[in-house]
Amino acid sequence: MPKTIYKPEHAVLLTLLKKHRKAAGLTQVQCSKALGRPQSFMSDVESGTRRLDIVQLRDLCKVLGIGLAGLIAEFEGALEKGSLDTQCLPNCRTSC
Repeated sequence: MPKTIYKPEHAVLLTLLKKHRKAAGLTQVQCSKALGRPQSFMSDVESGTRRLDIVQLRDLCKVLGIGLAGLIAEFEGALEKGSLDTQCLPNCRTSC
């Protein structure tokens, strides 16, 4: 069984987090600062090199102005429908 960070589902989650960060009008620096972390924290999260535990994910959702339950529902919906554009995976360097 592949590690979670290599599963397509993980890419969907990271894509959603990045989408919500951008929708909130936050840079990685601003988001990291709000979490009391260095900028590299959000960079590592969005690139998939850092995993979040449930408490960190909840804190991030608060910074992004979204509810954890809502994010999970959106994540599950995207997986069920296959509707999220996962062409822009976390390690890409395009402006997705």
